[in-house]
Amino acid sequence: MALKLWDSKIHEARILAGFIDELDKVTEKQMDKWASQFDSWDVCDQVCANLFDKTPFAYKKAKEWTSKKEEFYKRAGFALMAALAWHDKEVSDKKLMEFFPYIKKHAIDERNYVKKAVNWALRQIGKKRESLKKPAIKCAEEILKLYPNSKSAKFIANDAIRELKKR
Repeated sequence: MALKLWDSKIHEARILAGFIDELDKVTEKQMDKWASQFDSWDVCDQVCANLFDKTPFAYKKAKEWTSKKEEFYKRAGFALMAALAWHDKEVSDKKLMEFFPYIKKHAIDERNYVKKAVNWALRQIGKKRESLKKPAIKCAEEILKLYPNSKSAKFIANDAIRELKKR
């Protein structure tokens, strides 16, 4: 049923597909297909946070998709990072900090939906637990040093620092 809903190309049907798909039947091929067809931030975020983050391929895909050129496909990598930081109760600090190089590398992407997802991923990692707050702030500070002339990098880093320091 979820595959049929997805193939309908109806916006709301695709969101529903992410809610009702059978987790044990989701494959990497399906994840790549769906992520490559994301055409809105809400479908991307809902599918990543309600289905993809629960798959055994989630950490791999989060990193992999950040290299995609398409705006929502790339966003999916960072939305998945944010969802994993939020939902995976057993994840180690080390595993989440493996996302920092991807966050740093792509902090200069000026596309609105990408930069907001990069920011979201960084903030969610920093809010996961107290032991991740300082490393996330450090990552943000490094972004500012790496890209002093990038508006996107300044937005991502300053917003993350502001939110994480007030917590």
